Amino acid sequence: MLSSIRQAAVADLFYPADPVELTAQIKQFLFEANNEFGKQGVNPGGKQQPKALIVPHAGYIYSGAVAGRAFARLLDDNKIETVVLLGPAHRVYLQGCALPEANAFTTPLGKIPIEQQNYEALGALDKVVISDLPHLDEHCLEVQLPFLQLCLQQFSLLPIVVGECSPSVVADILELLGKQENTLIVVSTDLSHYHSYAEACRLDQETCGQISDLSMQISPHQACGCYALNGLNMYAKRHELAIEKICYLNSGDSAGDKSKVVGYASFALY
Repeated sequence: MLSSIRQAAVADLFYPADPVELTAQIKQFLFEANNEFGKQGVNPGGKQQPKALIVPHAGYIYSGAVAGRAFARLLDDNKIETVVLLGPAHRVYLQGCALPEANAFTTPLGKIPIEQQNYEALGALDKVVISDLPHLDEHCLEVQLPFLQLCLQQFSLLPIVVGECSPSVVADILELLGKQENTLIVVSTDLSHYHSYAEACRLDQETCGQISDLSMQISPHQACGCYALNGLNMYAKRHELAIEKICYLNSGDSAGDKSKVVGYASFALY
């Protein structure tokens, strides 16, 4: 691993670059989530710490509230030390998965170290390359980091950009990394893109049903993070994880324009 830092690429585009404003916005999302859970008589996560979360990755004004409802499932006294963060390659074509060469990622809230113990073992797998290029301008992982920085204490990160690959490639990675109780898996994905509001709701309802059924046949048209999602679902089936749908909205709900919307959902697995 090279001694380098992956700088924030989408601060001030997808989320505030000012740390005070960023902190306030995320705390508001978490407060609203806990308020909503309280009205429903639900204690987020009960006394159980999630093993995995599925969260969207648009700009915070669009999908931050949906993501916040999932991150609110992380208990104040969680024991999470490592986060395995997976999301799709939007900027480059990629087969298999990519780890960064960098040894840390930064956001306006500070630096997050790359987890060292499993890095070399992961990089030695056939379908994993070590390259900063897929990570350079990729937003889908970065937008999750400020949420994690505020919800967790100190943690290290294994950020994985996932390209075209079979579910077993991702599931085997998760087998290698997910054994410890103090490891959280986060899959970053949006749902349908640029349909009318009504059509998006119909399509996304079907996709959410497949996610809840732990389907391994979700397509790129249904979810941009389908390759990571299908792999997580294979892993979840292997370990008999329970899945909870937390929230669904689309950009027509959050930003007002209902002519061409993007769908967002969040889930927790226990």
